[in-house]
Amino acid sequence: MATDEREVSLGIDIGGTFTDIVCVTDDGPKIFKVPSTRSNPSIAVRNAIAQLKDEHGVAPDSITRFAHGTTVATNAVLERKGARIGIIATRGFKDVLEIGRQMRREMYDLKLRSQTPAWLAPGARRVEVDERVSADGSVVTALSMDSVRLAVDELLEQKVEAIAVTLLFSFLNPAHERAIAAYIAEVAPDLPVSLSSEVDPAFREYERTVVTAFDSYVKPVVDRYLREMEESLAASGMPAPLQIMQSRGGLAISSVARLRPVRLFLSGPAGGVIGGLSESAQAGIDKIITIDVGGTSSDIALVDGGEALVRSETSIAGYSVRVPMVDIETLGAGGGSLVWLDSAKGMRVGPESAGAEPGPVCYGRGGTQPTVTDASIVLGYLDPGYFAGGTLRLDPALAEDAIRREVAEPMGFSVPEAALGIHRIANAQMAEGIRLVSLNRGLDPREFVLVPLGGAGALHAVPLAEELGIRRVLVPRYPGVLSAAGLLAAPIEHEVAAAYPMPLNDAITDDLAKFLSTLDAQAGDLMAAENLSGLKVETRYSADVCYMGQSSTLEVVLDLSGTDPIGALYKRFEETHRRIFGHATGAPARIVNLRTVHRAQLAPPNLTARANGAAKQAHKGSRLAWFEGLSSAVETAVYDRDGLTSGERFEGPAIVEQSDTTTLVPPGWQALVVEGNSLLIERKE
Repeated sequence: MATDEREVSLGIDIGGTFTDIVCVTDDGPKIFKVPSTRSNPSIAVRNAIAQLKDEHGVAPDSITRFAHGTTVATNAVLERKGARIGIIATRGFKDVLEIGRQMRREMYDLKLRSQTPAWLAPGARRVEVDERVSADGSVVTALSMDSVRLAVDELLEQKVEAIAVTLLFSFLNPAHERAIAAYIAEVAPDLPVSLSSEVDPAFREYERTVVTAFDSYVKPVVDRYLREMEESLAASGMPAPLQIMQSRGGLAISSVARLRPVRLFLSGPAGGVIGGLSESAQAGIDKIITIDVGGTSSDIALVDGGEALVRSETSIAGYSVRVPMVDIETLGAGGGSLVWLDSAKGMRVGPESAGAEPGPVCYGRGGTQPTVTDASIVLGYLDPGYFAGGTLRLDPALAEDAIRREVAEPMGFSVPEAALGIHRIANAQMAEGIRLVSLNRGLDPREFVLVPLGGAGALHAVPLAEELGIRRVLVPRYPGVLSAAGLLAAPIEHEVAAAYPMPLNDAITDDLAKFLSTLDAQAGDLMAAENLSGLKVETRYSADVCYMGQSSTLEVVLDLSGTDPIGALYKRFEETHRRIFGHATGAPARIVNLRTVHRAQLAPPNLTARANGAAKQAHKGSRLAWFEGLSSAVETAVYDRDGLTSGERFEGPAIVEQSDTTTLVPPGWQALVVEGNSLLIERKE
């Protein structure tokens, strides 16, 4: 979609506690949050659109771009509320989903538990057909349509709501899978079908079966959600097409996104990474670690060289699913994480969360167990009358009573000591997550700038930086809603991959180019569904490469324009292998899959203008706050973020308040408003 200054753009990201809204208009961005509605997330979206009209004067028919991050696919799996599915497999292979791999996540657990998602389709709903394709794609046994009719009838009798078709080596020859899909369309035209040759046309039978089964499992749920959302937007008079963030970090129009709904896993956190990348680029920083601290969890990602890292697999509900996504580590630690004592009277934080309902004790909505947010208000970090821009008034007395009753008295601490302990534990858990995305990948976190986002990210960022030895923290202008802003900064992107088993020594550049051209045609069809008038489409190639005999692959950039593309590919593979695993062997390697990515970059949103009103006085006053290492509370300056201007500098201890978050600047640190109105916090020399 071509954009200009007259357009109104809307980004909405649904979180576990709040739904974040960023609306960019000619007179500046409109920034606010509304409570999420877990029973039906689209209700929160409708509430947000109504609030835009009633309180900010933005008519729905003026919105020409709407980007949305959704958790509906992820939640369907986590809550096991997806469709009743059946699986059609090659004769003798119907139990691939249950057999899985020999590798186990819990090696020493005495109680054996299934490590495969066999619950997606129990044995009775896994059927077989007579056919066989060989490892070179040739047909060994023709597809028996009689067996197809029997298999489909058996699944229909069991009232399945979707079917996954996963035939052996179909990624090399999809003809049999397509024939089965055509038959199902004849006898049950409204039944959703997922073909493994379309969802994940790549080597490894179990992984391909799992991702296709998950795609089938969430397809009716996602289709229903997107249809309801489209109908709701149309009823409101909004002309903008519905764009959905994919897990890889690119947007897709809803009609295309519903074709492969498994690509929507963890789409919300991907928006936060894209937003952090956009904001740091304005400040001239290209090495960042983003930490998105919300009410329920913390999402951590690393960006090196101005490019978000993408991994080929993700984990959903403890199961590995082969879906390309922004490399994000998720921890069960957020502002709403519950604080509890274990059997040895040791303090624990999370992973359970109070969520939005009833929420932390200080919300006054019936919660009784203290949370990290309750500790924050006891320590003086939060203003009870200005939480979420004043839309929710907090009760410090309730938080103090809960911490005293549940933590301080049982452990023999004062209430402030207990609250500092809660923050210390939560920060330690987040710091460990940062180590996972940096040290475990051979990267030193001290070389990066920490970029916090989410409602609670800026509150924990500097203590995290202190623990990790990071010297700079960049707080974006609107970190609490940066995931929503990131939706508007994300490109429109489509990726197509396919198996291409070939030893590198035997690979021929012209053959690679010819094969990639077929993938380009498929990606071009997906991009054609988008309104790309006036936008340049960029094409990138990559290959999944491994050493001969190695089971795991690495995605490596493939550039066909050089004099020796194959040699350059091998060199990049060795460099990547050395960076990730610490060594490279020089042994022969092979290509497993080839990939093309088509991307059209939209103009990023202008968030430098002042949001929701005129300029304010920067210094609001002061209040007592507790900090680690001090024996008592200290007088702490309080600033209004809307009043801070470019070039302004101040020292900690300080608290910076704004409608979407609160930033903590402890003693020994100083802050400077830099280009893009971001706040750069550095350790004092």
